Amino acid sequence: MAAAARILVLTRRITLAELAQLIGNPFPDMVKFVVDIEGGIIAIGGELHADAEAILIDQGSQQDSLWGGNYYPGRGEPGCLEYGSLINIRPSQQNESMFVQSEAIRERIRVVVYSLIGRGEKLP
Repeated sequence: MAAAARILVLTRRITLAELAQLIGNPFPDMVKFVVDIEGGIIAIGGELHADAEAILIDQGSQQDSLWGGNYYPGRGEPGCLEYGSLINIRPSQQNESMFVQSEAIRERIRVVVYSLIGRGEKLP
């Protein structure tokens, strides 16, 4: 039986070495994340965005502030973020797609991701 993919909650910048340990478990070139755009924290890693979302909710985050995506190291700023996750489907917040449709919300996600994960830098 394979070990469960680890999920970390970030309140400080993750090092490239720490990030490198998350890549490949389970995805070869990226890591999933869920951002609390109000709290400025991220749950990163794991197999499902829903697992990271549940951890943040357990720690006091509000579901309507949580947005999921994927981070690809080594692609630079233009290509490191993907704003897609099943947890993003929320008609009540005018987001009827798994992709974050609001540019304002994508910008808030970018700010937190760039601050706590990175800007698409290459891993060591």
